Amino acid sequence: MLHLRVIAPAELRNPILNVLQREPGVTHIVLHPNAAVEPAGDEITADIAREAANDVVERLKSLDVQNLGAITLEVLDTVLSSAAYHAEDAADGDAADAVVWDELVARTRDESQLNVTFLLFLCIACLLAAVGVLTDSPVTVVGAMVVGPEFGPLAALAVALVRRRMSLARRASAALLIGFPVAMAVTAGATLGFEALGWVELTSTRELHGVDFIFQVGPFSFVVALLAGAAGMLSLVSAKSAALVGVFISVTTVPAAGFAVVAATMGDWDIAAQSVAQLAVNLVGITIAGVLVLAVYRRLQTAKESGGRRSAGV
Repeated sequence: MLHLRVIAPAELRNPILNVLQREPGVTHIVLHPNAAVEPAGDEITADIAREAANDVVERLKSLDVQNLGAITLEVLDTVLSSAAYHAEDAADGDAADAVVWDELVARTRDESQLNVTFLLFLCIACLLAAVGVLTDSPVTVVGAMVVGPEFGPLAALAVALVRRRMSLARRASAALLIGFPVAMAVTAGATLGFEALGWVELTSTRELHGVDFIFQVGPFSFVVALLAGAAGMLSLVSAKSAALVGVFISVTTVPAAGFAVVAATMGDWDIAAQSVAQLAVNLVGITIAGVLVLAVYRRLQTAKESGGRRSAGV
């Protein structure tokens, strides 16, 4: 279930309570009159079955609560209440299949911000990938896959395309279009530094055998990117973080960027180009898969809402 907290002017008290009391998937409604100081107004809380959250939030937004006050949602891990069980049973659908769109937009917006933390993670991931290439170590390359933060902006881009949030699309695109060149430039400098220190001898990437799969672009590169993107979006929607780790390990997004840098440093421009192509295939494939998954969820939600209106005789 989700815990809802609403802060709103006192004149919206009855309309808000009416929205909550009319929804079978809502329970544990609590009113604190004039409890809010900034912005001034009432505090109203309730527990909502995940399946009912979209309808409730949309009705509250139609009252302009988000501008006059605030709407917050919090995931509840454990709820021991017969009323809560009845609310979940009364809600239409299954919690695991419910997409709370505002929650998804907020989550992906936070993970797609171009900030120092994002750049540091991306730089570290590219550096790990470069070290994995230089040492022909698949294990190190896998570590780079796990550390890479690029799925956040890709997921945000998919959400932005489906929900038509252009500001979110610009934010995610900026994180990718600025983040990768910066990380690759840092990696190039570090690679040349490793050579200057005598830690590695740069000859050719053509002699590598343990990590040569990174730059080998083929039809399965796109298939894997699609499957990984679909699994990643499903993990975000269902909040299954364990599945997301598997997504990181299955795609060669960051390793391709690292390989391109090392190959370019060694003068293997054809391999560097193939690595960049692998990077592009992964980025595009993951985004397309995310859009398709969300489009299916939106279609199912629309069909459910239409069925509900027909059942109500509307």
